[in-house]
Amino acid sequence: MRRGGPSVLGIVLAGGEGKRLMPLTADRAKPAVTFGGTYRLVDFVLSNLVNADVLRICVLTQYKSHSLDRHITTTWRMSNLLGNYVTPVPAQQRLGPRWYLGSADAILQSLNLVHDEQPEYVAVFGADHVYRMDPRQMLAQHIEGGAGVTVAGIRVPRAESSSFGVITPGADGRGVERFLEKPADPPGLPDDPETVFASMGNYIFTTKALIEALQRDAEDSQSVHDMGGSILPQLTARGEAQLYDFSDNHVPGETSRDQGYWRDVGTLDAYYEAHMDLIAERPAFNLYNRQWPVYTHSYQLSPARFNAGGIASESIISAGCLIRGQVTRSVLSPGVRVDPGAVVQGSVLHDNVHIGRGAVVRGAVLDKNVEVPPGATIGVNPERDAELYTVSKGGVIALGKGQRVP
Repeated sequence: MRRGGPSVLGIVLAGGEGKRLMPLTADRAKPAVTFGGTYRLVDFVLSNLVNADVLRICVLTQYKSHSLDRHITTTWRMSNLLGNYVTPVPAQQRLGPRWYLGSADAILQSLNLVHDEQPEYVAVFGADHVYRMDPRQMLAQHIEGGAGVTVAGIRVPRAESSSFGVITPGADGRGVERFLEKPADPPGLPDDPETVFASMGNYIFTTKALIEALQRDAEDSQSVHDMGGSILPQLTARGEAQLYDFSDNHVPGETSRDQGYWRDVGTLDAYYEAHMDLIAERPAFNLYNRQWPVYTHSYQLSPARFNAGGIASESIISAGCLIRGQVTRSVLSPGVRVDPGAVVQGSVLHDNVHIGRGAVVRGAVLDKNVEVPPGATIGVNPERDAELYTVSKGGVIALGKGQRVP
């Protein structure tokens, strides 16, 4: 966003372990987890930034980053002629032989990226949420308000506060009075006591304010060196933080149904429920908005095929799938095979999963290359499933990449 407009560098934080999404993160970083059949979670934030003409983006990685690095380097190729890029940046240990201590320390150790570009503003966005957003609108408010940092907030039930950073807005509705990281019992909003503003993990900084805040944080031996736990409270105390209400954001092609949709898919239950949002006749999140597309890798596969009486309803079926059984309310990634007599209900199947003849799979998430033998069942016998597989609090059954099914 440079030609005639303010210069913005995008920094995407993609270094988290994603422990709550196990076993899907056993072999990959959370932003590399497949979503919606063909996408990776990181594709949503990158698409939002690129659609908004933020065309110089650094993705900070750390844990199990190979598949994420490969996806970014093979998919997100920008114009070299114009100097644009999306590049993964691994932990470089520029400040000594240590890994990142937190998200703020990750940016501190990568400040060479900021110094090289010398942008006026830095957009620091999380890498593992599902949503559409035009960051230009947030940037415009940030510039107008003259804040050091603007944080995007979304209204959530107060009962869910312990999962988020919670923003208490000032009397003007824009200034941030307090920023509490995952509080147990925060105050509600004046117009709705049972609702709070949760941080979406998206921040726009004036570059000078970001560098100074990171330097102050590095000198604080008591800090956890986290963007939400350290930097936002620090700038809030200095009166330099501003709230951006996500409900004010609009993208081309949105519908009344999916406007304002945002999901943190950090748990198996949230991940599963977000997939179920995709398959309704009027989906809560519309993957088919061509005016604000979500970009990803294009597989060189034949179209999906249905044979031997195979049927699918209320489902997403990706290229390369061969359906000869029955599929309902499910999301299938490329290359999935469902053999005759097999039944797949309310499930999410990743690349190259094979469901054998007469097998039954219900309410499950199967990572890539899982083979379900003929006649096997998943989601039919809860006690047996609990012994063999990972089962979430909400009852979602999850199998890791290539996990064996008896």
